[in-house]
Amino acid sequence: MATTSADAGSRVAGAAPEPGLTPRGTPPPLRRADPGPAARLGAPPPSDRLTGWLVTAGVVLVAALLRFYDLGEPTDRGTPVFDEKHYVPQAWDMVRNGGVESNPGYEKIVHPPLAKQLIALGQMVFGYDGVGWRVSAALAGVLTVLLVVRAGRRLTRSTALGGLAGLLLCADGLSHVQSRMGMLDVFSALFVVAAFAALLADRDDVRARMARVVAQGRVGDTVWGPRWGVRWWRLTAGVSLGLACAVKWNGVYYIAAFGLLCVLWDVSVRRRAGVARPWVGTMVRDVAPALWALVLIPVLTYVGSWWAWFGSETGIDRHEVGREIGTGGAFAWVPDALRSLWYYHGQVLAFHENLTTQSAGAHPWESKPWTWPMGLRPMLYRYADDATGCGETDCVSAVMLIGTPALWWPAIPVLLWGLWRAVTRVDWRWTAVLVGYAAGFVPWFFNIDRQMYFFYMMPVVPFLVLGVVLAMGQMLGHSRMSARRRRNGLLVVATWVALIGVNFVWLWPILVGDPITAAHWQAELWLPSWR
Repeated sequence: MATTSADAGSRVAGAAPEPGLTPRGTPPPLRRADPGPAARLGAPPPSDRLTGWLVTAGVVLVAALLRFYDLGEPTDRGTPVFDEKHYVPQAWDMVRNGGVESNPGYEKIVHPPLAKQLIALGQMVFGYDGVGWRVSAALAGVLTVLLVVRAGRRLTRSTALGGLAGLLLCADGLSHVQSRMGMLDVFSALFVVAAFAALLADRDDVRARMARVVAQGRVGDTVWGPRWGVRWWRLTAGVSLGLACAVKWNGVYYIAAFGLLCVLWDVSVRRRAGVARPWVGTMVRDVAPALWALVLIPVLTYVGSWWAWFGSETGIDRHEVGREIGTGGAFAWVPDALRSLWYYHGQVLAFHENLTTQSAGAHPWESKPWTWPMGLRPMLYRYADDATGCGETDCVSAVMLIGTPALWWPAIPVLLWGLWRAVTRVDWRWTAVLVGYAAGFVPWFFNIDRQMYFFYMMPVVPFLVLGVVLAMGQMLGHSRMSARRRRNGLLVVATWVALIGVNFVWLWPILVGDPITAAHWQAELWLPSWR
């Protein structure tokens, strides 16, 4: 008797055989079909470009309203507050001295010039007051939100989650306060995030190019895979990293971290496309251009940021050849200006090496990096107990640098979840976020004796936010999950976002220095370490 298709289907499905039939062997396990190299390259970016830019514009508008609110206040009786007292006068000196500081008698200029030049631009337009010395920082904070929206959209392949990332950054207390201070770290964050966003765009661009190579059947032309030619987004990232170093030297850690990330991405795209020797292909095709884009370009950009110093006669250590530096020796062939710049950098390095708690004394608001992920030791930038306008006779005006707890306190489980995803699921999104986070956080453990402060986390905050959004995306689930599972996920995420928003609103008075009662001030200090 002939076997019907239904009979065959039942045997494949594992049903018991009919009497008299003896099965032979074990049927092979069911395997998911290989989608092919083109599909393995990953999903393309979201196609809703108009909606994406409308969402971006809306979030940026919210950021601008928050960052520029009453920007000129508070001040210390008309003078800068906290570390603004270092950088604002230096920037004002630049306004009057052609873009360079001119106080060589003290040699307290211990950071590169770019951020102070940007602060000086604001002072040139608005004058020497609170708005003048903070407007550039506020603009940098708004631009950082814009870049986080775009980077979040590329990471999650979701315009909604990208917009949510921008809103969460708006609601972070540390980012909010630093975006309203004439200090340096907000500019570091801007250029680091710009480099990260450019590398994400480069990753998508290379995968789109590789998909075309696969479609044309050219992926096997050589065992190394194709050449890419000029990668403009990666060059953009190199310039951004150079600018980050021109704000603070810790930008060099991002050069190393993002360079390693690029190598891993280049190997991945060649391997997934079916290149015969992906690692060798990356070494042959990609490493040399990457060194050009992510090492040489940042170095040239950094040196170029000293343009005003090179052109000055009064810059610190500008003419040290023949004074502190000999005119002969093995490096006599190097131009005097570069030798003087090298000497200046040696002086700055010595300053930072000696900036320890033991040598300089303990600062009342310094903290160590193990307290930073959850924001356990914030910083009091300004406090005045003679304010008015709170409705009572005793009013307080304070500005505290504090991360929004509803966003920061879950940081440890979020990061551990991300590490598990990156290791066990080889999730490139979490790998990218963790590399960015670690580059701004881990190096501070190399010299624990140094004086350290919570505002050093400013370039790390965007990566914390992106990690939180990735976790929220996992909670929301995907379209293949049940409706009940997705409703529960939406409830959890909506509750978390609402808590972050309410927490930010509660902290608002001590983020902007609004007058509050003494009792309200005490209610803001939740932990003993906040006092």
